[in-house]
Amino acid sequence: MSAAAAEQQAKFRTRPARREDAAAIARIYNEGIEDRVATFETEPRTEADVLGWFERGYTIVVLEAEARVRAYATAFAYRTRACYSGVREFSVYVSRADRGRGYGRAALEALIEAARQRGDWKLLSRLFPENAASRRLLAALGFREIGSYERHARLDGKWRDVIIVEKLIDAPKPAGAGAERGGKR
Repeated sequence: MSAAAAEQQAKFRTRPARREDAAAIARIYNEGIEDRVATFETEPRTEADVLGWFERGYTIVVLEAEARVRAYATAFAYRTRACYSGVREFSVYVSRADRGRGYGRAALEALIEAARQRGDWKLLSRLFPENAASRRLLAALGFREIGSYERHARLDGKWRDVIIVEKLIDAPKPAGAGAERGGKR
């Protein structure tokens, strides 16, 4: 990591979201809705809508820089059947003014770790094929593109395809588990 990247990283932190972050999360999500590059949603979300995510048990992490939420990542139930309890659908959004600074990566890395600690075994999502920045980020973090849905849904009256991505998550290491394998005993 370069000195500039290390300095930039020292200026932000990720943490579990709190209810008081709901307005900031809604603001960031609404920018994503307006930009039409990351979601089929078209109706803005309110703070109350985001508070509902907490009630429904979503895993939500935020990235703070200069005492302000700049990005968030969230994971929620993929399906309600018990066999899918460790499969979570995710999304990550970065404030429009803060894109390209590594905040999305940091938020998603924190979400992956939170999912691992929860005992989840897979994260998945769908994204628009032309969302090159998200595709690069996901590939860099070990997500694989497993296929696509053609004409998945309409956005502003136009059919849109999506790419399906997934990442298998390793189980957390037990407390006291060392990295030394095959060493002397």
